[in-house]
Amino acid sequence: MQDSNAETLYFESPGPQNTEKTLKLALIRAKSLGVKDIIVASTKGETGVKALEIFKGHNLIIVTHSTGFREADVQELPQEKKEEIESKGGKVLTCQHAFGGVNRAVRKKLGTYELDEIIAHTLRIFGEGMKVAVEIILMAADAGLIRADKEVIAIAGTGKGADTALVVKPANAQTFFDLEIREILCKPRSLK
Repeated sequence: MQDSNAETLYFESPGPQNTEKTLKLALIRAKSLGVKDIIVASTKGETGVKALEIFKGHNLIIVTHSTGFREADVQELPQEKKEEIESKGGKVLTCQHAFGGVNRAVRKKLGTYELDEIIAHTLRIFGEGMKVAVEIILMAADAGLIRADKEVIAIAGTGKGADTALVVKPANAQTFFDLEIREILCKPRSLK
């Protein structure tokens, strides 16, 4: 039987100063639960490289922004960081965001929000990292990099670095409401 008394750490504020603690807390919980799949959001690659050092022996998936997220045809993850992550056994996933894509185009063109962005804004009331953590799980499941029937740990942050870690039973985007956030390992108390 798994320990059901996991504690949640609340950081005083969001940001990259919480990255190392977030990764280490996630590793401790991954070991105690036997979780092998770790999904980490990393735009520029720094958090992804730090995760590689900590999660040796795990199925580590680094999820980037989609190409063109900030500027057409631009990938924010430098090629050398991608190569470093992959050479050390990590997987890099770059694809359409689960809470973005075509629906975001509708908002930008017509000035109206679509359902996926309403879900994203709802998750953000728990913090940006919560929204991103859920989103990268959907993306990794849709890419076939994790299974929907095995718990995973998702790590994300607010802007830069990592400040949120969750234990989740995954789902694919089309079965989003089957996703279960089972544990919140850490998150910022303040959202700003």
